[in-house]
Amino acid sequence: MIMTRTPLRISIGGGGTDLPSYYREFGGFVISAAINKYVYITVNRSFFPGYFLKYSETEHVEDRRRIRHPLLREALEMHAIDTPLEIVSVADVPAGTGLGSSGTFTVGVMHALYAHKRQSVSSEQLARNAIEIEMERLKEPTGKQDQYIAAYGGLLCQEYGQDDSVRLRPLAMDDEALKELRDSLMLFFLGRTRSASVLLQEQSSRCESGDAQMLKSLHFTKQLGREIEQVLESRRIYDFGPLLHEHWLSKRRRAEGMSSSAMDEIYCAARKSGGALGGKLVGAGGSGFFLFQTRDRKRLRDAMTGMGLSEMDFSFDFDGSVVLLRN
Repeated sequence: MIMTRTPLRISIGGGGTDLPSYYREFGGFVISAAINKYVYITVNRSFFPGYFLKYSETEHVEDRRRIRHPLLREALEMHAIDTPLEIVSVADVPAGTGLGSSGTFTVGVMHALYAHKRQSVSSEQLARNAIEIEMERLKEPTGKQDQYIAAYGGLLCQEYGQDDSVRLRPLAMDDEALKELRDSLMLFFLGRTRSASVLLQEQSSRCESGDAQMLKSLHFTKQLGREIEQVLESRRIYDFGPLLHEHWLSKRRRAEGMSSSAMDEIYCAARKSGGALGGKLVGAGGSGFFLFQTRDRKRLRDAMTGMGLSEMDFSFDFDGSVVLLRN
């Protein structure tokens, strides 16, 4: 049996500029942070013929080309692994919550299949394989940050070149500064999930058509990402919150469905009653988690739980995708 553990993520800055529709024209820059919420994948030889796949649904098929789950189907096609085989997926957080679950899932599956074949694999190769499956084979309108941060872990500055090159480096913060940042951040679940594909497809289409409003928003997001890099690396931790606020004001105008009157009410309450310095909806938008920065965790917690939101405590993950069990 093989078991892998792969982290989910929060986007710190620059989100949306990692899509090819943007970075191939202007270059992209994203800061992501892996968190200690995970997708676990187990792979095992089954006693019976066929592929047994257990995720939110259950599948049993003889031919891998008939697998309904597209990511599992393409991963098994890429590795050409024969039956009998059982794959089970368990996650700490539901899919569709803005934490990069599809990229995390794909990286975790690929890592488990490499380990099943007794092959070593680098974090870079895992990220590239996952990107190939999602962006090239399945033509999903996704970016690259989720796969890279899931594979590597940590807090990564990611540069996306117009030639499709990728340059990575850790955000330069010492342990004390990282702890201060972590202690200032809080995540609250809105209680709903959604697919990011529609919003991301709209962003891609508008970028490709040269939509001035969309491009202005993404240029501003990239600039803010650079500013966030500077304030965090210079240990001006609480300057991050006001930049988050600017980011959200710009992001919520990016596409219809990015926010709603109910979410706007929650955000205003977090800023006023909760004393949040700033925040944003994590992921493409529409639902999922609000990320806030605060100097007073109890005050913000009381304000958000009073509005029916549940807090999800978290820390940063620095391991990336790992094999937990191999026997």
